[in-house]
Amino acid sequence: MQKTTITLAVVAAVVSAFAGQTAQAQDQWSLERCIGYAIDNNISVKQQELSVEQQKNSYQQSRFSVLPSVNAGLSQSFSFGQSTGSDNVNVNNNSASTSAYISANMTLFNGLAKYNQTKVSKLNYEAALQNLEQAKNNIALNITSAYLDVLLNKELLETSKEQLALTQEQVEINRKQVEAGTMAEGKLLETESQASSEELNVINRENSLWISKITLQQLLELPIADDFDVAEPDIDMSKMTAGLLSVDTVYQKAIEQRPEIRSRELAVESADRQVAIAKAQQYPSLSASAGYNNSYYKMSNMPNPSFSDQLEVHGSKSIGLSLSIPIFNGMSSRTNVKNSKLNYQNSQMELQQAKNSLLKEIQQVYVNAVAAMKSYESSEKSVNSANESFRYVQEKFNLGIVTPYEYNESKNRLAQAQSTFIQAKYEYIFRVKILDFYYGRDLTL
Repeated sequence: MQKTTITLAVVAAVVSAFAGQTAQAQDQWSLERCIGYAIDNNISVKQQELSVEQQKNSYQQSRFSVLPSVNAGLSQSFSFGQSTGSDNVNVNNNSASTSAYISANMTLFNGLAKYNQTKVSKLNYEAALQNLEQAKNNIALNITSAYLDVLLNKELLETSKEQLALTQEQVEINRKQVEAGTMAEGKLLETESQASSEELNVINRENSLWISKITLQQLLELPIADDFDVAEPDIDMSKMTAGLLSVDTVYQKAIEQRPEIRSRELAVESADRQVAIAKAQQYPSLSASAGYNNSYYKMSNMPNPSFSDQLEVHGSKSIGLSLSIPIFNGMSSRTNVKNSKLNYQNSQMELQQAKNSLLKEIQQVYVNAVAAMKSYESSEKSVNSANESFRYVQEKFNLGIVTPYEYNESKNRLAQAQSTFIQAKYEYIFRVKILDFYYGRDLTL
């Protein structure tokens, strides 16, 4: 009966663990989900989206600025005592007057200043869109780095647990050997000490994993949750090591599509339009106007013309043209043109500086990727050698040929090799992903 009870308990525990893993798997976050969620909820991205909307409104307003401006007005006044009637004769009487007007003004020509200002507003709007893309790119890279850090710590933790399980198994073997009298108790104590050390290592790895998960949740603007977990993708390292994109290949593609470069190009175009706007101040400007006025007077204690008659008599219409010719304005127009040209030259330099910085970044990313690839390949060989060496020492230890100290030394070397290999693997994955990202590929695993 006791055996049956134990069996049922084991089965229940397995089912419970399986159910727990299934529930966790249903809520695991993939890299794509993390990036999408971060972009949708990040405060900096939202602020940049507001900036885009503001630039869009400015652009729309600049388009409407070429339309005529139309205004209307209505006034009502009362006079007591002597007042002027509708026939312009002063009489001693109370009166009331109502007047209304409507006017329209339109700029016909101002050196194409409004046209170029509309172009500037459009360029600023497009630049804001590029800045938004740049903000999204920065978030995506930060999320990818934090996500890979979680995967790294998960794998390091699993390795530490495997090492601990192996040592605990060896403790049980040694304990039986001591009980059988084939091993000194001191050797058992050495193995138990090694197990205690590895238990502490597991705890440290668990803490590192927990901290990396917290970091990722903070980047996602999520509340800290104990059950938060990420999906573990099946990464094909053979594809990763198949070959790196060259610096020139990545740079030529990046120069065409990177938002920071496109933003600078738009800034150059905007500065060029600003020169044209400054030059427009030196040209004459022509505007047209039209208006209509009318009024109605009413005198107390005397007959007044009808409302319709007064509107017919008092109504007046006007049209006009206004030409403004700049002759001398304290050299301000000339100074503005000079400064706008200097600003244009500066924007060209900033564009070239952005291109130079992009090339340096790609060169550094490529160098880091090459170095990471070499470290990965070297550490892979080291971990394979350490595995073979440990198997050989383990066989000898089981036969009592080597001491627990030698056994633990070999196992520690294997653990160190595995840790180095795992770190090198994820470092290489991250560097390759950055290089691909500059090339224009999506961040996926």
